[in-house]
Order: sequence, then structure tokens, then C-alpha cells
Amino acid sequence: MNGKRNVWLAAALLIVFAITRWPGLMPPNFSAAYALVFCAGVFFRSRAGWWVPLVVLALTDIVLNVFYYKQPFQIYQFVNYPIYAGLIWMGRRFDSKRSIAVLTGGAILGAVLFYLITNTAAWLFNPFGNPEYTKNLAGWIIALTKGAGSWPQTWEFFRNSLMSSGLFTAMFAAAFKYSEHLESAAEKKAANATDDEEATDAEPEESNA
Repeated sequence: MNGKRNVWLAAALLIVFAITRWPGLMPPNFSAAYALVFCAGVFFRSRAGWWVPLVVLALTDIVLNVFYYKQPFQIYQFVNYPIYAGLIWMGRRFDSKRSIAVLTGGAILGAVLFYLITNTAAWLFNPFGNPEYTKNLAGWIIALTKGAGSWPQTWEFFRNSLMSSGLFTAMFAAAFKYSEHLESAAEKKAANATDDEEATDAEPEESNA
């Protein structure tokens, strides 16, 4: 894509992502995070496609943790970042020319994997000492469905993750594809203009022949 348009579009998507993480603005776990990292893998093949979304995620996590817990990081959150990197890697397995439906399906698959891995880690390590997370099949199922404490049930987080992943991936992919369409149209127009100029320059030569 055109470099300047690429930068402005990426900046706009990062702003949208940051807004979705504003405390209380969206339902719990209704975030553009999964869409952001997945689309970064699909549409940004440079090194910036790796570190920019991860840095933005880390900064917003720090802000949210200070807001809610008065400390910059919760130890269990470090599990998230290898998974975010995995979603970027997954995005790079998809061709950016694929349909919006296919890309949306890829992001939803990534959200499913994120849900399974993070909730399994919460059950396995149990950083908050939840008594419901017994080290057996029943405890694992509770971690995947009901959760523990006063938080909404885990399946509600999962539902919101799927909905937001699908919605924001479709939006981001549509924005990128529209940008590519504009760039293609501009290149075609420029090529036609060049052909016209060459034809005009050739006409006097033919007249003199």
C-alpha cells in the first residue's frame, strides 16, 4: 500500500483499538485486541507489524492496570503476549487478498484459541487462589464456562470475544481493502496518463515522417 495512506490507516485503527479498551465503554472483553494483532499479521509484513501492536497492547494494559489495580502489571497477563504474537503469526499465514469472510473466520479461530489457552492457564496456575479451580476435569470446565469470583461468567467473556473479533476484523479488513482499491485506481489512472503522454509525444514524429 501507499506508505502515507498505510501510516494514517494504521494510526486510525490503533485509535479505534484504544477507544475500545476505555474502562466501562464496552462490555467486558469486547475489544479490538484480537482483530488488531491478527490484521497486523495479515496486512503489515514488516517488523513493525510485530512490535507496534504488541507495544500498544502493553501500554494500554499498563494504563488499565494502574486504573483498576494501582499497579502496572498483573503477573498472569504475561501469558497473553506470546499468544498475541501467535495471532500475528497466524495472520501472516493468510493472504491479504482473501475475502473479508475468510479473514474474519481466521480472527475468530484465533479468539477461540486465545480463550482456551488463557483460561486453561488461569485454571492451571490459579494466581488468585480460586477454590473452584480444582485440579481435575470439573475444575477445568468451570474455568472455561463459569469462572470464579464476582466477575461475569467466563462464557460471557468468550461470547464477547467472538463478537468483537468478528466485528472489528471485518471492519479493519474492509478498511484495508478499500485503501488498496483506492491505491490500485490511482496507479491505473497514473499509468493511463503516462500512456496518453507517450501517445501525444509520438504524434508529431509520425506527422513528420
